[in-house]
Amino acid sequence: MTYTFTVYGRLPNLNDFIGAERTVINIKGDPKRKIFLTKGAVMKKQWQAYVVKAITRDLSGVKCKTPIKIGYHYFEPNRKRDKGNVHAFAQKVIEDALQDTKVIENDNWQGIDSFYVKFDVDAENPRIEVTLVEM
Repeated sequence: MTYTFTVYGRLPNLNDFIGAERTVINIKGDPKRKIFLTKGAVMKKQWQAYVVKAITRDLSGVKCKTPIKIGYHYFEPNRKRDKGNVHAFAQKVIEDALQDTKVIENDNWQGIDSFYVKFDVDAENPRIEVTLVEM
């Protein structure tokens, strides 16, 4: 079977995440243990929740038989961002969200066989179309 969902808009890229990850916003728990919360941790959690909503909207009740192949088709508003930076953060967030929603059991080697990536420009409707193909 093949399933598709769409994440509307565009996610931050890897450079945005790295910059946020270097910014401490709070110390959690015992100050002596110095457990830091970064803007990056908050950013990932927020965007993962956004992707979970997209998956729930488009794939309600779907449970894939693994392994799967994942297709990422990015529609950027222009060609300003590096493709690798765009894909790196989005891939991590999307695969973790697929696991959170139980569409896949795990995003490890047994759960995801492979992936492919494509980029196009759509200034009016930036988005990520994600295709899941059961192997």
